[in-house]
Formats: sequence, C-alpha cells, structure tokens
Amino acid sequence: MEKLLKGAKVEWKALGEVIISNTGGGTPSKAKSEYWNGEIPWASVGDLSIDGHFIKKTRNHVTSEGLKDSSSNLISKGDVIVAVKISPGKMKIAGIDLAINQDLRGLKLKDEISAKFLNYYFQILILQGTGTIVKAITSKDLEKVEIPIPPLPVQEEIVRILDAFTELTTELTTELTARKKQYNYYRDQLLSFDEGEVEWKTLGEVGEVRMCKRILKEQTSYEGEIPFYKIGTFGKKPDAYISRNLYEEYKAKYSYPKIGEILISASGTIGRAVVFDGKESYFQDSNIVWIENNENFILNKFLFYFYKIANWDISEGGTIQRLYNDSLRKLRIPIPPLAQQERIVRILDKFDALTNSISEGLPREITLRQKQYEYYRELLLSFPKAEVDPK
Repeated sequence: MEKLLKGAKVEWKALGEVIISNTGGGTPSKAKSEYWNGEIPWASVGDLSIDGHFIKKTRNHVTSEGLKDSSSNLISKGDVIVAVKISPGKMKIAGIDLAINQDLRGLKLKDEISAKFLNYYFQILILQGTGTIVKAITSKDLEKVEIPIPPLPVQEEIVRILDAFTELTTELTTELTARKKQYNYYRDQLLSFDEGEVEWKTLGEVGEVRMCKRILKEQTSYEGEIPFYKIGTFGKKPDAYISRNLYEEYKAKYSYPKIGEILISASGTIGRAVVFDGKESYFQDSNIVWIENNENFILNKFLFYFYKIANWDISEGGTIQRLYNDSLRKLRIPIPPLAQQERIVRILDKFDALTNSISEGLPREITLRQKQYEYYRELLLSFPKAEVDPK
C-alpha cells in the first residue's frame, strides 16, 4: 500500500461530502396496468445481485406515466445505486439510465472519487441496518458513512488490479460452464445405447434395494458422534446425530451400505446420487436407498453416472414426490461388458473431477482465485486513519 500511495495523503470523508445528489425512488401503483411493462428499466434490490460493476438490465419496466405518477426517479448512467433496505450497502453502477424503487438511492458523485473504487470499497463495508423484519439504513446515515479518498490515480490503479482479478475469475467461471456442457454431452453419448446393442436389465434383476433401519426423532440429537443424514441434508452438512451405541447396533443387525455403493434420494430431488465413502454415518430409511449389486456384473460407478440421466418413475401422490422401491426395481439399465463400463467410468471420472471437484480442476482454481481476490481487496482498501489529537 505504501508503494502504491508513494507518500500521498489519504483523506477520510463522509460519503455525503463526495456526492452531488442523493436521489430516492418509489413504486408505481401495481393496481394500474398502464404503469407497467413500459420502456423504462425499473430497479429493485434484487437487480443488484449481478456480477461486475454495472447494472444494465432490470427484471421490471415502467411507463413514462408510471414514473411521473410515482415517487420513483430516473438515475443517470454512471451514477451509483445503493440499497438502503433489505441488503443495506449493496452497490452497483448504473450502466444505463433507469428508475429505482424506494429501497434504493441514486448517488451522483463528485469528480474526486471513482464510482468503481467506491463500489469496491462498499464490498468490504458492513452496514448495520435496523429493523427486526427488514434491515434498513436511513439516507442520512448512509451519507455519514466514512470512506477513504486516496488520489484519483491511486483509486484507478486499485480498480485496475481488482478488475484483473475479477476478470480472471469470470473467465474461469465461463470456462467451467462450457466444460460442464461438454461433460453432460459426452456423458449422455457414452451412456446411450440402442436396443440390441447391449444387454438391458431392470435394477431389480441386478441387485436388491436396501435402506437403513428407521431412526426415530427421539433417537437423534443436535450434537453427537455419528451424523444422521435426512433427505434435506443428504449430500450436505448434517443437522442431526445418533449415538455410537445405536449406530453400532443397527449397523450390525440391519442393512448398511458398503464403501463405493451408490446412495439414491427417493424423495425431494429424486435420483440424486452420492457415492458412499465409508465414513461413519447413518441414513434416513425409505428416503435414502441403495442397490446392493454384484460388481462382477455391473460397476457401482457405472450406476452412479447412469442415475444422472435416468428417467425415474416418480409418484406424484401427496405433496412430496417419491420414488417407491417397486419403481426403482423396474428401472431399465444397459449392461455393457465390464471393460466398456470401466472405460466409460474413466472418461467420466476425468470430466467430473475437472468440473465438480473442489480439490482439483476448475472449481479449485476458481476458489483459489476468489480467495486471492478477497485478500488483495482487503489489503488494497485498508487505509490508515489519522489519529485524532485529544485536546
């Protein structure tokens, strides 16, 4: 930071000192259809949840009449838009002329501060809003927020550095999206077989449907040794535990998955598959099941990938979708020779690691770049305040 400043002074000012105007917004009457679906973009807090500095489109539009007959105001391209309700302090720059609602403020800045610099600085601020239901700060309190004002060339250099990090992360994310599409294409191609090309069987013919013993609510606790995964936490962080004694007893007496077997969600998001890693854990009966199959006939990992494209026979009865055991047993699956299964699994494992693994591939690279960006953002935007001489 000292090298960047080169001895230049950093003045701290209230936000209100570096703005020309602070404009509020409003919402045209929803009861009048002639006020809506016009040509004027109309922004709310949700429209600020975008990547990059600029907001260039909004989910809703209003008419000139709607704008005129409401407290909404037009904000000019280049001005800063900041939320004062719901997500106080969330900020973007207007990439187009647009109207705003009452949860936003439009700030026209003086020449001494860069809009991009201010946008980056607000990313590290934590504005404490008031209100038990909707957090909010007043326009006056917003203007009292203190911000550092280094010389403009320093602001521009900080923006250049942080933009470079942001652009790299964006490029990696774009590449990841392309790789996922490529992965899905090859997965679908590799797992698509014509009738007669390979043998087809039902899941019921290749193995038995298994599930863990039912766990009652009173047998669980919020803390403990053995994680208990319910359908809502399947593949995620557990929120319930069972005792080791109960785990050991049920594991010995009843069905329990072997390492490598594929756990399947039978309610909620139907057919979500997780490879059992062998870690001590227990799973909700009927909602999480697996096929106990002979790997000399069909590989678990081949099943794992096939489950991702399977057309599940889902029951629509009640309020929750379910995959019943009978439907699971009837699912038809291709059975190519083991050597072909192994080749397919090797190819898809590589794609899966590249597109999904947080320990390798693009997700890991994106995580590292994001951490690097956040580190430098904190470093570059941490300016010392001059100590006040007590009198």
